[in-house]
Amino acid sequence: MRHTEATPSKARRQARRPRVADLVADNLRDRVLSGELADGDLLPRQEQLIDDFAVSPPSLREAFRILETEGLVTIIRGNVGGAQVEIPRPEKVAYLLAMVLQVRGISIDDVAVSLGELESLCAAMVARRPDRGTVVTALRERIEESRAAFEDTDAYVRLARQFHEDLVHGCGNETLVIVLGAVETLWSAHVEELTLRREALEPFTDLSFRQRSLDAHVAIADAIEAGDATLVAELVRDHMNEPARHNFIGADLVVRSSMVRHASTEAGRRPVH
Repeated sequence: MRHTEATPSKARRQARRPRVADLVADNLRDRVLSGELADGDLLPRQEQLIDDFAVSPPSLREAFRILETEGLVTIIRGNVGGAQVEIPRPEKVAYLLAMVLQVRGISIDDVAVSLGELESLCAAMVARRPDRGTVVTALRERIEESRAAFEDTDAYVRLARQFHEDLVHGCGNETLVIVLGAVETLWSAHVEELTLRREALEPFTDLSFRQRSLDAHVAIADAIEAGDATLVAELVRDHMNEPARHNFIGADLVVRSSMVRHASTEAGRRPVH
């Protein structure tokens, strides 16, 4: 019997071949993500891109639609139209994450637990750094600022959140910083929405709650300075799982992506951990 080598059918070969629009989108995407095209830049005019890529107008429009769907460009309509570059931001990662969690019916309490676990990991990494002294200095400065603003709820909330941002950034791992930043943005958006509804930052207006928060920050900084990764991980986990925090949110609240989408990206009132 004669054996013949199986060859892919024409249809399968064509299916594996990238479309022209995909190739154009790949090129433009790489230029955005590499920094060649900066945030707010306008892509070259369509006539120039059609000539540069030797493609038809429909293929270029399809490439623009791909990039717009990915959130990398905004299409500006009108006589002075075009495609404006938008670099990826943590808020977009948080929004995509929120949609996935909402589809699966995940509670915001579940998000809070993950936030505590991830931040405790970051804190342990900081404690293991030989140059952790620079991070400790920044944390202690934030603690003193928080102490000075103790009677001002809005200011204290902002500074307490910045303490946690300093802690996370101090871990030295950019992937963790981005991932945890997305989870934090998701969490904060829900807390902000609830505090606006209640027209109060409870339990953050409670001075005893605020004092526990400040004491926890001091203990965390001390453990990092001592290089005790195990202790600081436990301290952060306990701090992030503060019962009052969970009672405020409620274990039955499911993640809602609309809260993340509508959340302000400006620094403002944020939750105390």
